[in-house]
Amino acid sequence: MRKIQYFLYLLAIGFVSCKKNYLDIVPTDRVSDVAVLSDSLLFEDYVINRYMGVKLQDKEAEGTPPGFGRGFEYAMWSSLSDESIYNNDDNTWLVQQGLLAPENTGITGTLWARSYRSIREVNYALNNIAVVPMSEGLRNKLRGELHFIRGFRYQDLIRNYGGVVMVGDSVYNLEDNLADASLYTRASLQTSMDYAIKEMDSAAYYLPSANDDSWELGRATKGAALALKSRLTLYAASPLYNAGTWADAAAAAKAVMDLGQYSIDADYGGLFKNSASKEIIFERLYVIGARHTCLEIANGPNGYGGWAGNTPLQNIVDAYEMNNGLPITDASSGYDAANPYANRDARFYASILYNGATYRNSTIETFTPGGKDSQDGNSNWNTSKTGYYLKKFMDDTNPIDNPWNVAGLQPWIYFRYAEILLNYAEAQNEAAGPDASVYAAVNQVRQRSSVNQPALTTGLTQDEMRTAIQRERQVELAFEEHRFYDVRRWKIASTTENVPAYGMTITKSNGVYTYTRKTALAGRLFADKNYWLPIPRSEILASNGQLTQNTGY
Repeated sequence: MRKIQYFLYLLAIGFVSCKKNYLDIVPTDRVSDVAVLSDSLLFEDYVINRYMGVKLQDKEAEGTPPGFGRGFEYAMWSSLSDESIYNNDDNTWLVQQGLLAPENTGITGTLWARSYRSIREVNYALNNIAVVPMSEGLRNKLRGELHFIRGFRYQDLIRNYGGVVMVGDSVYNLEDNLADASLYTRASLQTSMDYAIKEMDSAAYYLPSANDDSWELGRATKGAALALKSRLTLYAASPLYNAGTWADAAAAAKAVMDLGQYSIDADYGGLFKNSASKEIIFERLYVIGARHTCLEIANGPNGYGGWAGNTPLQNIVDAYEMNNGLPITDASSGYDAANPYANRDARFYASILYNGATYRNSTIETFTPGGKDSQDGNSNWNTSKTGYYLKKFMDDTNPIDNPWNVAGLQPWIYFRYAEILLNYAEAQNEAAGPDASVYAAVNQVRQRSSVNQPALTTGLTQDEMRTAIQRERQVELAFEEHRFYDVRRWKIASTTENVPAYGMTITKSNGVYTYTRKTALAGRLFADKNYWLPIPRSEILASNGQLTQNTGY
């Protein structure tokens, strides 16, 4: 039985902040580089941990398979957009209110240093992998994973900051010459994006089509690399980036589709709790109650003992069509403002808890007076400010009270097939217009059996199809941390993010509900500079002013 040991190596803050005198200390709680480079098992452990220090398992033991990134934190990226607000702030409100500054980066502040730390660690592995005794098959697989991780980190940097510092393979030890001015020179957006896309080509070349066993779930595959290339090329072609072509983006998405390995899951709500879903391309798995916030207590209604967490806005509620395929703004849609949650797109019911929704053998009550999930209920400091609670991702079989140390795994999905289909539809529409393949891709997403929204109306113009695809991404990918980046790359954030953060006040009198729109978070604001994040002031200072700040900050 193989036991994979969990360890962290070269775990320091961003490369621009390292101090050489720290190297004088010989650690006694870490595996040495000599040991790592002479043992293939330790080296593989090192590579796996570059996904972000994830606890691992062997084939028989309990534990968490590896994965990637930042899912399941208290505040999700959706609460930096027009999808939700984080009920107790968690350093998100300043982003919503346009108050980001280099000295005050809120929840976004760790991105720069964390990404470069990971890039440096990957560079170390790629520069030494040739000397480690192992089979060429394993060596190539690990090479592919390393290129994937490095490309993913550059994606995180590029989509948040624009053109970034391209350190290539040159920086991987803490003792590297950090006085070198080239380590602080930001490349163009085109150069940065081209590099990240090339990394995915390398990753796809080396990676297997599928992992060998269930214990390897969460590790990158060829499909994951091609999916990230699809996202990167889509971003590159978008108006904010203008660093690629729509034809290339359509071809990249088609490459994933042509694998024939993934398909739309019939169960929209269930796929986010099913790590084995054929729709999932790349995911991170969490042991319930370990190393992450338990979703159910973090986001659940106060009447059930939850903390409210990421509470959906009326803005996203309004985006869901009626189940006849018409928007609620269409006079013929059948929408009733006095009964606003009736006959909506099935994805609404799978994603959002609203007044009157069935939940855990009871009913959500956000009305006042007396609603158990309102300010009149228990733990009213955790009452939703918007009148809604999050349902998507949550597993009702998990407890809300005392949820820690409950057996089981929860996935956080980074790439799924629906995103690829929508990537293809958007890119192909821009490249060639709304041809039959565009309709087929969007309708495949809309018409999974648990959703069954009507097919798009035929005869749409390119502009009309663009609007339809943008709405489809908004509801299909809601709360999955796409919206923040979508409205920026489309350059519509100056409109969508300058709309108030709306909620709903519901009053009950003599058995009749009255629904009144309200502002749930005051002062929501977006300026042109907010298309990119500010680089933290600490990083600018550490470079002795050589690192250039984004415009406006």
